[in-house]
Amino acid sequence: MIIVRTPLRVSFAGGGSDLPDYYRRFGGAVLSVSIDKYIYLSMHPYFFEEGYLLKYSRTERRDSLDAIEHSIIREVFRLYGIKGVDFNSSADIPSGTGLGSSSAFTAGIIHLCNAYNETYMPKEAMAEQASYLEITVLGEPIGKQDQYACACGGLNYIRFNPDETVAVEKLRLTSEGYKRLQGNLLLFYTGKNRNACDILTQQKKDTLTPRCAENLRRMVALADTLRRELQSNNVDAMGEILHEGWMRKKKLASGISDDAINAWYEIARKNGAVGGKLLGAGGGGFLLFYVKEENHARVRKALTMLRETPFRFESEGTSLVHYEVGA
Repeated sequence: MIIVRTPLRVSFAGGGSDLPDYYRRFGGAVLSVSIDKYIYLSMHPYFFEEGYLLKYSRTERRDSLDAIEHSIIREVFRLYGIKGVDFNSSADIPSGTGLGSSSAFTAGIIHLCNAYNETYMPKEAMAEQASYLEITVLGEPIGKQDQYACACGGLNYIRFNPDETVAVEKLRLTSEGYKRLQGNLLLFYTGKNRNACDILTQQKKDTLTPRCAENLRRMVALADTLRRELQSNNVDAMGEILHEGWMRKKKLASGISDDAINAWYEIARKNGAVGGKLLGAGGGGFLLFYVKEENHARVRKALTMLRETPFRFESEGTSLVHYEVGA
């Protein structure tokens, strides 16, 4: 039995600039952190040596690779020559909630298959392979920030260069600054799950229009500014940067926000949140707010209609948590 644990992520600034249509022309950058909410993947030999037993949100029993309906599982197994396995997936948070679960799943299964085949791959290489599989092989209209955030783990400034190279820079804060940043972030579940594909398809189509490209340029600048401020331990800069980034993000595509999300956001701001954003592509999922400690109670009381989800930062990225020799 082999078990791999891969974290989900919270993105603070620069989202959208990791789409290939944008960074291949202008370069992109995001700032994000992995959190202690995970996807767990396990695998061991199946009784039927040529078949597959796959358990995720549904169950598949298949006699051949091509018959597997889950496209990520099928293509990663094809890449690694995996057969005759019993595969299981579970998660702390439902998919479609803006925390990068799809890319965490992809990075995690690549890690799992490497371990199963007794091969080693650096985490950044896993992220690149996950990006290639989702974007190029499967044609998903997504960017590549989530693969790197979830595979590498930690608080990172990630740069996407026009030549397809990616640079992951770990941000170093003082222990007091790190603690204060983590403590001033509140996360609320909206109860709305969404399929990001439609929003991202429109955003991909509009990326190079003058209006959208200018918004993305300014959002990359916000990621650059936040990087400098955090490295100077000015963690309170997070609030206003989140707010400006959210105002700009809403202009990238229709469907990113709606009346209910806008109302919850304004309620939080009126009760002490400095700024915030809807995580992921938009349309639902989680609202993140930067709130100084003295205002936590007010914001929580004002948003009792939403479910708060406590979280902490994590720094390991995708990790092998159980490996039985000879599996």
